[in-house]
Amino acid sequence: YRSYHYTHVHKNTDSHAFTYFHTHTKQDGCSISYTNISANNTPIPRFYLAFASVRERNNDPMIEPAFQDYYPDHMAHCYGCGRLNGYGHQIKSYWEGEESVCHFQPEPYHISIPGYVYGGLLAALIDCHGTGTAAAAGYKAESRAMDTVPALRYLTASLHVDYLKPTPLGFSLEVRGKVKEIKGRKVVIEEWIKASGVITVRGELVAVQVPDQLIRELLQAQK
Repeated sequence: YRSYHYTHVHKNTDSHAFTYFHTHTKQDGCSISYTNISANNTPIPRFYLAFASVRERNNDPMIEPAFQDYYPDHMAHCYGCGRLNGYGHQIKSYWEGEESVCHFQPEPYHISIPGYVYGGLLAALIDCHGTGTAAAAGYKAESRAMDTVPALRYLTASLHVDYLKPTPLGFSLEVRGKVKEIKGRKVVIEEWIKASGVITVRGELVAVQVPDQLIRELLQAQK
């Protein structure tokens, strides 16, 4: 394995250090495990680990921004994909050719019956990877980068999930997406999930671009 050591200093001066182990297999893609060590022996939230999203490309690990890293702060709290939600999944999606890809390692407690991933998590992966792909596709359709303004944000209008077979725990899941249609504010994404190279889930998501002003009005209504 390759070993990388990072130290993150919290703004309250707590020092959090962890060792990141990365292994790569030809068939399964990235297999990731974390060893988290903090000064007071408390678990480090996923929030602190978000910046260590590593991909294997050209046989070298690279750190690069994911689709979700470009979301404005007020849109970055989603339990599935929000980088500011320290308790969430914080999935990371990227382009790989004409497809989008996300790798996610289920925890032992993401369980249905012993040995298998519960369906709600799988649906959440389809949902959040799909909206991230829709956003990235929106920028691509306008021939501009995801860090340009105005920011584009898509929300789920429809989500369809087919569970083809039980998804085993203990494997890094590969979520892939492909743009099926872009029409006005609507983007349709075709998706599938693989466990150990086997497709266990297929899904389709319809995402709709939401004006930023509408989001801000919704947020203001909660105050």
